[in-house]
Amino acid sequence: MRAEPYLLFRGDCEAALNVYKDVLGAEVTALMRFRDAPAGAMPEMSGMADKVMHANLKIGNTMVMASDGQCGEATGFDGFALTLEVADTAEAQRVFAALAEGGEVRMPLAPTFFARQFGMLADRFGVPWMVIEHMPEAG
Repeated sequence: MRAEPYLLFRGDCEAALNVYKDVLGAEVTALMRFRDAPAGAMPEMSGMADKVMHANLKIGNTMVMASDGQCGEATGFDGFALTLEVADTAEAQRVFAALAEGGEVRMPLAPTFFARQFGMLADRFGVPWMVIEHMPEAG
């Protein structure tokens, strides 16, 4: 069994996917628009034809699914965060700064007692992220 996050955006899913491709090196492995659904398969959703009905986004070894929502439902990103484990401080700083652009830094990236670097933010789309560079393991 595997659990995978599914992010529901408010009409800016494609823009978010493009940012994650640029910043994280993510790969969109599938993308369907509402207009791609067979006739009669979906309720009429005015203005949604070109919006993302479903997308798969591969970030490293993790699959994240995303959409512009279903049938006008309310969406939001409360009560969770996506965590990015990075290899080194330079990568932590690069990813944190890029995701924070236009967003909200909730805890600045800094050394902590449990990580070489750790910080929390919400990106410009409201998605919460934690960036962590783990301490090297004692050997």
